This record gives sequence, structure tokens and C-alpha cells, in this order.
Amino acid sequence: MGLFDSFSISASGMTANRYWADLISNNVANINTTGTPGDPANRPYQRQVPVFDEILRQKLLSKDNTANHGGVRVSRLVNDNNEPRLVHDPSHPHADPQTGYVAYPNINILNEMINLMAASRAYEANVTTLEAAKSMSLAALDMGR
Repeated sequence: MGLFDSFSISASGMTANRYWADLISNNVANINTTGTPGDPANRPYQRQVPVFDEILRQKLLSKDNTANHGGVRVSRLVNDNNEPRLVHDPSHPHADPQTGYVAYPNINILNEMINLMAASRAYEANVTTLEAAKSMSLAALDMGR
């Protein structure tokens, strides 16, 4: 492993976890976003979850002529297709005219907070790894004087 490989791996983890935290905040912000009556599906906001993939270390250069040092990336987003939470509110503008129910996203705020704590801890672990790699690199440079 080269000198800067650990920097690249930690940076990719920090980027992926920051993106995960952004998705969580987007999910929480849309917790009360209902489906619109004009929409044929009339589906409320769907919770988004990232799928992480490992970036394998390769000796060859990638298409953009940068070395691939390994790490993690968000390969795709998955919409949570759980059934919406139905609330009886006939006065709501998005209520079903026949039943009076409004479809809200099936987002559990406690699960989102737990996921946010996990993303935050993973980000902090990558920062700690980056700091340790930086101090080891500086120590190695000091030895070479």
C-alpha cells in the first residue's frame, strides 16, 4: 500500500457517509410529504437508502487516468417501497375523496436517527483513520531528515 492509499480510502468513506447523512436528512425533511391528487400513482415521498459497494484496489489506471486505491462508494439509491402510512383527515387537500385518508411516507423518525448516528460514527472513524495515517506519514518524513 502506498503512502497516499490510506488517505484515499478514508476520503472515500467520509464522502459515502456524508452522502448517507444527506439522504437521512432528506428523508426526515420529507416525513410529512403527501402524494398529490393529480398524480396517477398518488404515492407520497418514498424513503431513500444508499447501497454501498467496495472499490477494489487495482494496479491499472482507471478511465480518467487516476489510480484506483480502494475504498467505498455509493453505487445506487434504493427507494423504500413500504406501504404508506394512512391518516384519516378528510379536510386535507390530498385526502382520498371516497375514504378521507391521506397517504404519508412510512418513515420512522427513530430509525432515521439511529441511521444518522451510524453514519456520523462511521464518518468519525474515517476521520480518525485519516488523522492516524497523517501522523504516521509525518513521523516517517521526520525519520528521513
